[in-house]
Amino acid sequence: MNSQIIEVFNVTSGAAWLPWAVQYFFLIGLSYGSFMLTLPYFVFGRAQHERQGRLALLGALVCGLTAPVALLADLHGPGRFYYFYLYFQPQSWMSWGSFFIPVYLGGLMLYAWLALRGGPARRPALAAAALLTLAGAVLVALYTGMEVMVVQARPLWNTPFLPLQFAATAFVGAVGLLLLFNRLIGRHDRQLEISLSRLLVLALAAVLTLGGSWLFVSLSGLSPSHSAALNQVAGLPRWQLTAVWAVLASILPMALAIWRPASSGLMTGLIAVHSAWMMRWTILIGGQDIPKTGAGLYDYQLPLGSDGLLGIVGTFGLWIALLILMIDYLPWAGPAFDSVASRKTQPASALPDSAMAEH
Repeated sequence: MNSQIIEVFNVTSGAAWLPWAVQYFFLIGLSYGSFMLTLPYFVFGRAQHERQGRLALLGALVCGLTAPVALLADLHGPGRFYYFYLYFQPQSWMSWGSFFIPVYLGGLMLYAWLALRGGPARRPALAAAALLTLAGAVLVALYTGMEVMVVQARPLWNTPFLPLQFAATAFVGAVGLLLLFNRLIGRHDRQLEISLSRLLVLALAAVLTLGGSWLFVSLSGLSPSHSAALNQVAGLPRWQLTAVWAVLASILPMALAIWRPASSGLMTGLIAVHSAWMMRWTILIGGQDIPKTGAGLYDYQLPLGSDGLLGIVGTFGLWIALLILMIDYLPWAGPAFDSVASRKTQPASALPDSAMAEH
């Protein structure tokens, strides 16, 4: 009788989630985070938040409409999306997401249409649309976190802190986006920059608290899966550098926002948006670098084609194109969007004397 010994060292595989997935998680997070920032003005009627509300609605729309394109690209074929509806799997968070996304985006577009048309007669309908969109936003935030968290084979993902951190960093990115919009679209509102800077400090404090809580649970041994996740990455220089970056990307904009809340918005906004994107890149792409069995890391190299750098640039290009179209063709008119560019489109007779002198 012959016997054989088969020794398996490791099995390598390519990344299942590509940069398209990072783009989707990033953009949909910015969208629902921005939507939350529209509520004080459009739903609760606080006039002092008009510019914030209008800029946030613009951010929610442009990010929300770009995100599904990245998601469809990650499925490697738009036609595959309908399989979620033909073969619904109730145990799959991804299947549930195929229903949550239309609820959110449909509610968002209805909400935006009612908000931009204005008028007291539409207030009840606007409130109902806001409630529908809010429910969709919560469901999208829940499913995008849970579909990663449920992967038990990856301890780094399998933690209840992950959905909370996704939501917290999404809000940080949304505040950062509004800080950038406030500087780049229409007039620069210093009071809004101060208000957003204070909000950014609170959001970053939440991110640091969640990160510190995860580290405490991992070091304390209270959860074997959290300890296993920390042990997988603690001794690796790449992940040590990532940890330093994550802390600096939170502390630096927080310090700037506290020190110079009225003039640091451009820098803090860029860092906040960047940190929201990099958090998702680190978790989704970096997490797949860690083998499910064995030691060390897989060596992921960003492709230059549509599944890599070109896809990232293309998504950003689509985002820019939609942003320009929305600014030009949607009725954003009002004190919140008053700018030299908009005044130059008026007839010379309609301009004040100082503006006519400029012409």
